[in-house]
Amino acid sequence: MNLIIRLLITAIVAYLLTKVLPGVHFEGFSSAIIFAIVLGVLNIFVKPILGLLGLPLTIITLGLFALVINALIILIADYFIDSMVVDGFWWALIFSVLLSFVTSLANSMFSDGD
Repeated sequence: MNLIIRLLITAIVAYLLTKVLPGVHFEGFSSAIIFAIVLGVLNIFVKPILGLLGLPLTIITLGLFALVINALIILIADYFIDSMVVDGFWWALIFSVLLSFVTSLANSMFSDGD
């Protein structure tokens, strides 16, 4: 049940962010739900590989390269989802930072303390 709540929070936040950011677009809320599922799968399988490959750059940049990895994950999700459009790397970077921040806040508000 916790997984479904987190996916819904991610989908809602992503959909609302597309209303604020002009460089990221969804065709509808169902696209945001698909995005949340694809993002979860990419975070499980692809992000650890990119994190390991980018570890030296992450250390050199004191962790800032992790933001680039997050933006790359958003761009990969954009590649797989036809009903999602990201206008470029910088929009993906801004979207990923805001998505991480707002979903973190929302998850902490709706978590039951487990």
